Amino acid sequence: MSHQLVSHDIVEVDFKEIIYERRPCLDKTGKPVAGLYNAWIMLNNPKQFNSYTTAAVKEVILAFRKASNDRSVVTVVFSAVGDKAFCTGGNTKEYAEYYAGRPLEYKQYMRLFNDMITTILMCDKPVICRVNGMRIAGGQEIVMACDFSIASDLAVFGQAGPKHGSAPDGGSTDFLHLYVGIERAMFSCTLCEMWTAYEAKTIGLITEVVPVLKIDGKVVRNPQVVTDRWLDDSGEMVYGKRKSGAEAAAAKELMAKGQIDLEPLDKAVNAMATKLLYMMPDCINKTLNSMRKKKLEHWDRNQQSNRDWLGLNMMTEAKAGFRAFNEGPKENREIDFVKLRQMLAEGHPWNDEMLNAILPK
Repeated sequence: MSHQLVSHDIVEVDFKEIIYERRPCLDKTGKPVAGLYNAWIMLNNPKQFNSYTTAAVKEVILAFRKASNDRSVVTVVFSAVGDKAFCTGGNTKEYAEYYAGRPLEYKQYMRLFNDMITTILMCDKPVICRVNGMRIAGGQEIVMACDFSIASDLAVFGQAGPKHGSAPDGGSTDFLHLYVGIERAMFSCTLCEMWTAYEAKTIGLITEVVPVLKIDGKVVRNPQVVTDRWLDDSGEMVYGKRKSGAEAAAAKELMAKGQIDLEPLDKAVNAMATKLLYMMPDCINKTLNSMRKKKLEHWDRNQQSNRDWLGLNMMTEAKAGFRAFNEGPKENREIDFVKLRQMLAEGHPWNDEMLNAILPK
C-alpha cells in the first residue's frame, strides 16, 4: 500500500547564492547506489574567497533543512567552489558598506547567522565539511558545527576577529576548545595566527588531511610545510609548521610548477560517506545528536548575548575594522592599533575624528 509522502520543507527555494545538488551514494565497490544520495551544499562566491552574504546565509539554512528532510539523503557534504578557499567568513564588503554603524541591522543579520549554526547542529544527517581551501574566521566557525572535516593539505585554519574588529563569537568561543583544548583555543581566538592542515589534524581540529598538489603528474604533499616528524633544537615539534627562509622560497617555486587537483579530496569525502552508508541510520542520528549536545550546551547558553554584543560592536571596533579591511590599500588593511589605544587611554570618544585617525591611509 503506497501513500503520498508529505513534504516537511518550509519553502521551496531556487538556490542562487549557493549550489545544492544530490550526488549518488557509492557502495563499497565504488558503484552508485540506486535511490540514495549525498547532498552537496556549496558556497559559491570564489571571487571573494567564498565569504557569505546575507542572502547566502538564508540559502544555507534552507539547504540544510532540505537535506535533513530528504529521505533519500544519507550524508551532507558542506563545501565551496574552487580550490583557494572554503570560506573566509562574512562578506566584509557588505559588513563595511551596509552593517557598519547600524547595530540593529547587524543584530538581525546575526539572528540569521545563529540560525545557520543551529540548523547545521540539528541536521538529521551526518555532516562532512570538505575543506577545499582557507577556512578562516566565520568560515572556521560555521563548520565547527559540522561532524567531520576532511581537508586539502593546502588549507589553513584560524580566526581573524580581534585583528579586524570582531570577536570569534560565531562559534569559536563555544566550540574550539572542545576540539583543541582551552589554551590552544585561547591562542587562536586572540592572536589570529593560522594553523596548517597538518597542524590542525595533529591537534584534533579535523579528521583527515589529503594531498592535492600535482607535480609532474604525481600527487605530492604540500611543499610549504614540514611533513616529516622531527624536533627543533629547543625540543619543539616542527611537524606541520610552515617552512621559512630559503626553504620557503624553494617551496614557493615548486608550488608554481604544480596544479591543484581536488579529486583525491573528493575520493576521501566519498569514502567517509560510504562508511556512513553502512551504518544504522537512526543509530547514527542518535549518536550524532548525543555528541552534538556538548557543542549545543555552549552554543545555546551564549548565542543570544553574543548576538547582542556583536550588534553593538558595529558602532565601534567593528565599524573601524571592517571599513579598514574594505577600504584600505592591499598592503595595509588594518587599523592603527597603537593610535587607537593611545586615543582610548586619553579618554577619546568613539567618533568620526577617532575613526579617521586610525583608518589606514
